[in-house]
Amino acid sequence: MRKYNVGIIGATGMVGQRFITLLANHPWFNIKVLAASSRSAGKPYLEVVGSKWAMKEPMPDIVKNMIIMDASEDIQEISDQVDFVFCAVNMPKDEVKKLEEAYAKAECPVMSNNSANRFTDDVPMIIPEINADHSQIIPFQKKRLGTKRGFIAVKSNCSLQSYVPAVNAFMKFGVSKVLACTYQAISGAGKTFETWPDMVDNIIPYIGGEEEKSEREPMKIWGAVKDGKIQLTNTPGITSQCIRVPVSDGHTAAVFVSFKDSCPDIQTLIDELESYQGEAQKLNLPSAPKQFLHYFTEDDRPQIKSERNLENGMAVSVGRLRKDSQYDIKFVCMSHNTLRGAAGGAVLMAELLCKQGYIDKK
Repeated sequence: MRKYNVGIIGATGMVGQRFITLLANHPWFNIKVLAASSRSAGKPYLEVVGSKWAMKEPMPDIVKNMIIMDASEDIQEISDQVDFVFCAVNMPKDEVKKLEEAYAKAECPVMSNNSANRFTDDVPMIIPEINADHSQIIPFQKKRLGTKRGFIAVKSNCSLQSYVPAVNAFMKFGVSKVLACTYQAISGAGKTFETWPDMVDNIIPYIGGEEEKSEREPMKIWGAVKDGKIQLTNTPGITSQCIRVPVSDGHTAAVFVSFKDSCPDIQTLIDELESYQGEAQKLNLPSAPKQFLHYFTEDDRPQIKSERNLENGMAVSVGRLRKDSQYDIKFVCMSHNTLRGAAGGAVLMAELLCKQGYIDKK
């Protein structure tokens, strides 16, 4: 059976590189096109990236000699060669929005890692284990765009993946408010310690725009499809602080939660985490972790080094769940920010949309 042919738009950046490692041997997807800016266009991938390859895994042979196409100028040519594209470009938001819509109007579905379209009200922002049903907005988006198969779907901010899944497991008990302090790896800024030596032995207590995303994006994830739009919810209330820490990969969150009514006992909450399954697990999607949420009973877990690659970096780790004196409960979460949080989350979203029939093979 033929695989889906895919393109990677923004293939030379860190997230683009991560897409390449995830797709090089993917059971459903075949890398057909690599695209980047005009500066890189027309050159072999190895020549452009070379020493800038930031992944721990070696560059796959299949991409080394692929000629990079121009992401902005070759839209129709790229769209004609692929079934859909992944997009991870480093451009101003208005330009990203215009670019993604141009691919969609060229009848090419776009799986976006960018933030530009996250609050376009007919663009689904999907975490497959939480809101897989938001894909039902896609026909409304196609109608607006005037397309038959082209549309845009986005994944959420990478730091949300570290704590929103655990909070989601508790939503059935009536979560009323959440405080989340995230401690974010430097790869979230597209950096390594070699390219950002100022982060060695340092913490920066500010990440531009991150706190606003952390407080607003869950409102769309927990929202509902109604009247051709995804309508945001207004509960639970979320406040956050986001801090850059000297870690290569992996975002950690310290989370505090209160409930509208009585707080369930701790073991009930732990059982809810350990038994949680989403649509990705029910459909047995290739990139889905067998167990989405892993709970650790040790006082000093989860840790970045031991847990970030759990289930190929696609699981979320939780620990230290206990009562709190100001909120009802508190706990610690952790996830791999470029796997579950970025490229891996987009690949899983694409698998879901293929399985649901929203992406077909030409």
